[in-house]
Amino acid sequence: MTLVSARELVTDAAARGTGIGAFNVIHLETAEGLVRASEAARLPVILQISQNCADYHRGLEPIALATLAVARRAQTPVAVHLDHAERPELVDEAIALGFGSVMFDGGALPYDDNVAITAAVAERAHAAGVYIEGELGEVGGKDGAHAPGVRTDPDEARAFVAATGVDALAVAVGSSHAMTDRTASLDLELIGRLRKALERSGRDEQAVPLVLHGSSGVADAVIADAVRAGMTKINVSTHLNGFFTRAIRSTLDTDEKLVDSRKYLSPAREALAGEAARMLRLFALESAGVAGRPA
Repeated sequence: MTLVSARELVTDAAARGTGIGAFNVIHLETAEGLVRASEAARLPVILQISQNCADYHRGLEPIALATLAVARRAQTPVAVHLDHAERPELVDEAIALGFGSVMFDGGALPYDDNVAITAAVAERAHAAGVYIEGELGEVGGKDGAHAPGVRTDPDEARAFVAATGVDALAVAVGSSHAMTDRTASLDLELIGRLRKALERSGRDEQAVPLVLHGSSGVADAVIADAVRAGMTKINVSTHLNGFFTRAIRSTLDTDEKLVDSRKYLSPAREALAGEAARMLRLFALESAGVAGRPA
């Protein structure tokens, strides 16, 4: 088991009617913690590097090469994915660095511009054998605009997939990025309609998988319901960052003279790994009392 493409992981989860966890890397410790989570749960994981993360590290290459190296050493299937790239040139760089999947985020663009740019990026990704995710219907948050009323229209989603050729689609169904409480209400009926709309797209035998962004703000039971309704790739960042940061605070509070960062980053990495492993089991519908997706 080693580095694989998100294509393999997402396609397999969609065929099983389960979810696959896609967790954001912030720095090396989170990448390591997420792989430990995958190995503990004995389930695959997708490690995501966002445009914001690349900018934080003053470029994609340093954090990308480190994350790819961690993934290659894993004992379970691990994919490395570019998340929320709004600059097409960043997608091209990720492809050159060896990412197996990328996301171009044109969700905030006018529909026609989103289609045109996403289609051009998808053509280059497919030429390189890379799996690509698009977005339709802006997901709230990040810019301070929590927009619970934004939704993706199923007919528009079908047309968007046909026009762009994306392999997976992030949709707006009620979640929002960067939430620190888990109170978001998802439109499960809409998720079902989106799933059916993409099953009728005619592009592939299998429906184009749906992606849930902003999952940190969604409670466990609601996520499980969303997977049963048709969601496949479940993105989480803020929720896991909370476990990491709280562990650091707790460790530093116990020893005000502590200066060796390894001694407070190590328990933070373990705290993140434990929660990420739990979430992987939840998304795979392996948690106690969680039923699978209806046939």
